[in-house]
Amino acid sequence: MKKTELKNLIDVAAGRVEADLVIKNAKVVDVYNGTIVEGDIAVTGGLIAGVGEYAAANEVDAKGQYAAPGFIDSHIHIESSYVSPEELGRLVVPHGTTTIIADPHEIANVCGFAGLDYMISASKLTALDVQMMLPSCVPATPFEHAGCTIDAQAMEEPIKRDEVLGLGEFMNFPGVVNGLDDSLDKLLVAKRAGKPVDGHSPGVFGNDLNAYAAARIRTDHECATVEEMHDRIARGMYVLMRQGSACHNLKDLLKGVTASNSRRCLFCADDCQPKTILSIGHLDNHLRICAEEGIDPIMAIQMATLNAAECYELTDRGAIAPGLKADIVLFDNLSDFAVQKVWIDGALVGDGGTYLPEVTRHDISATKGHFKVKEFSKEKLSLKINSDKAHVIQILPGGVVTEKGVEEISRTSDGEFLHNPDKDVVKVAVVERHQNTGNVAVGLLRGYGIKQGAIALSVAHDSHNIIVVGVTDEDMAFAVESLIAQGGGIVLANNGEVVESMPMPIAGLMSDQSGEWVEERLTAIHEKAHEVLSVSGDVEPVMTLCFMSLAVIPEIKLTDMGLFDVTRFDFISIEA
Repeated sequence: MKKTELKNLIDVAAGRVEADLVIKNAKVVDVYNGTIVEGDIAVTGGLIAGVGEYAAANEVDAKGQYAAPGFIDSHIHIESSYVSPEELGRLVVPHGTTTIIADPHEIANVCGFAGLDYMISASKLTALDVQMMLPSCVPATPFEHAGCTIDAQAMEEPIKRDEVLGLGEFMNFPGVVNGLDDSLDKLLVAKRAGKPVDGHSPGVFGNDLNAYAAARIRTDHECATVEEMHDRIARGMYVLMRQGSACHNLKDLLKGVTASNSRRCLFCADDCQPKTILSIGHLDNHLRICAEEGIDPIMAIQMATLNAAECYELTDRGAIAPGLKADIVLFDNLSDFAVQKVWIDGALVGDGGTYLPEVTRHDISATKGHFKVKEFSKEKLSLKINSDKAHVIQILPGGVVTEKGVEEISRTSDGEFLHNPDKDVVKVAVVERHQNTGNVAVGLLRGYGIKQGAIALSVAHDSHNIIVVGVTDEDMAFAVESLIAQGGGIVLANNGEVVESMPMPIAGLMSDQSGEWVEERLTAIHEKAHEVLSVSGDVEPVMTLCFMSLAVIPEIKLTDMGLFDVTRFDFISIEA
C-alpha cells in the first residue's frame, strides 16, 4: 500500500474524506464479538474504512439486511465442478462466496505444472479470489500412473510463488506416519517457505494421528464422525466440515460443534458440481443447514469467514472491520441466508443471484487432450479368475468410501469371469492414459446396479486414468474408444452406440462451456444411466464411479496397476 492510499483510508475512516461507497442501514455481523452492530459500512480503495455513521455520493441502502464478511470455501477442487475457474467464479460468487482455497491436484496429475499455470492464469479472470495450493501428492500414491510426478525438489520453486498459498492436502498419510523420506522432504519444503499444509487423514486414530499432527499439518476435511472431529481438534488441527456433491458430512459433524471448539471448525465443499450450486447453492447452503441443526447463526458465519481466514493466515479478510478487504455479503435473515448482494474488493459483483462482471475465458490449448493410450483393445478387458470366489469393490451409497467384499461368481470353462444378470456384480476397468504403458487393470464392482451397456469417464480420482464399468466387454471397449475420440469427459454406451456424452476438453476433466450447459448434460447423463442402463437409483452414477480408483480412500479401489487394499496399502489378488 502506498502512503497516499494509507492516508486516504485513515481519512475516510475518521470521516474527514468521503468514501467511495457506503452501505447504509445494515445489521453488521461482528464475527469478533459474536454480535450484530447496526450502522453504515464505509468502503474506499477496495478496503473497509469503518462501521458507523458515514455518507458518500455512492450509497446503497441495505434496508436493515444483514451484512457479513464474504464466505470462504476452505478446500475445493475446481476441476471436480467440471467447469473452468472463470465459470466456477460466475456460479459461486452470487451465493456469497468471495474466496476459495483451491487444490488443483486433479489437473496437476494430468498436466503437471502446465495445469497449475493454467489454473492460476484462468483464476485471475474471475472476481472470485482463488487462493491456490501446490499439489502435494502427484501421483497420490506410487501405486498408479499419473501424467506427472512432482517430488520435493520440483516443489522448491513453485511453493515460493506469491500465487501459491500453501501445500495442498497431504493424502499420503502413511508416508507421514511412518516418517518416509519423500513425505518428510515435501513437508519441509512448505515449512521452509513458511506456508501451511492441508491434511487428509481418513480413519487415522491414536498414536498414528499424533504422528500425523506432529508434522503440523493444519487441517483435515475427511472427518465423517464427531469422534474423528474431536480427535483432530484436540491435536490442534482445524476440521473442514464438508458438504459437496458427493460427500455430505456437515450434519453429522455439527453434532460435535460447541461454543468451545467452534473456532476450529470451517466449511468446505471439496467437490461441487454445477447442478448442486445452481439448485441449492454453495456455502450459503452450509449456513442454512447450520440453522436447521440449531447452530447459532453468528457462530455459523464465523465458521464460513473468520475461522477460515485465520486458519490460512489470510489476515486481510474474514471480518467486516477497518483495513480489511471489502468482501461483503448482504442477506435478508439468519435462517435461509438468501444472498442479495455481493461485493469483492468494494466492487458489486453479485446482485439478486446474478454475476455482474463480464466472463472472459483463458486459452485452454496447453491443457487440451492428454490421452496417450497404448494398444487398447477389447481383449485387454479379459478377467480370468482361478477361484469361484472373488474380491469385489462394494459401493456404499452416500459417499466415496467402499467396502472389501467377497462374491461367488460364475466363470467360463477357461476361467473367464461370466456376468450373471441375477447378481449385481460387473466388470470395472482402469485404462492408463498418460504414459503409454498399455496398462489395463480389471476388477469387479458390486452395488452399482448397471444391467446393460457401459459408462466410461476420464475423470477418475486422483490420477485420472480412464475408468469404465459395464456388462459386456464389447460395450466397455466401445465406450473407452468413444471417450478417447471425443477428447475425454463422459460416455454412456449401449449396443455399440453412444447413448449420451459430455466432452471435457480441459485435460479431460473440465468443460469449456457454461455451468448451465454442464448441468443440462449431466442431468441427461444421469437420466440415461438410470433409465437406459439401469444404474441403481441410490447411486450417483458419475461421481461414484470416478472415485472407484482413488487409492487413498478406504477400503478397496482399482488403479491401472491392479486391485488395491487401502487399509493394507498394498495390492491384493482378485481371488478370495
